[in-house]
Amino acid sequence: MSGIIAQNTLDNSGLIKAPEGGGAWNFIKKLTASGDSDLTMVNGTDDVVLDSTYKVYLFTFKNIHPSINDTRLEFNLSDDTGSTFAATKTTSCARAEHNESGSGGALAYNTSLDLAQSTSNQPLGSSLGSDNDQNTSGYLHLFNPSSTTFVKHFMARVNETNHNNSSFDLLYGGYANTTSAIDGIKFEMSSGNIDAGDFCLYGLTT
Repeated sequence: MSGIIAQNTLDNSGLIKAPEGGGAWNFIKKLTASGDSDLTMVNGTDDVVLDSTYKVYLFTFKNIHPSINDTRLEFNLSDDTGSTFAATKTTSCARAEHNESGSGGALAYNTSLDLAQSTSNQPLGSSLGSDNDQNTSGYLHLFNPSSTTFVKHFMARVNETNHNNSSFDLLYGGYANTTSAIDGIKFEMSSGNIDAGDFCLYGLTT
């Protein structure tokens, strides 16, 4: 059978087979947050692989809980082995939302969560809540980061529990406007710390 899931998926071991005899997502690294100001994955550090070994990388983040209310998860990229995380990025964001009460349903482009040739962190959320049952989860694809010819595209999808008890479903797309190889990524909150949650890195064999 093609397209089966083998071993332990989307966690700290195993692989996921792509459909119809394609490649597989190979586990590389897992980081578990515990009151951290930020978490980084840099090629060649602590068994992280983020180079020409794979053309497509996948970052998953699960049950990310902030230390304070009304904050958001963000990321930035490095092209100097983690010395700085300030890649120039242009991005877009669309957001759907709906409140637990059944009110507040909306779908719109969100100008407050995009970037235009900016070195600032790229948001991966909007206004995450810090209640014990609130968190955010999602994934981020990074395409061919080792290229020294083209810009580096990425796409993300995130669902968070808003601080006002809404479900926010966010779609991001963009690129790091550099022909230098991207070899590191940093995750942090816009304010406060990452109280808990897992970040995992996979590479796609094709």
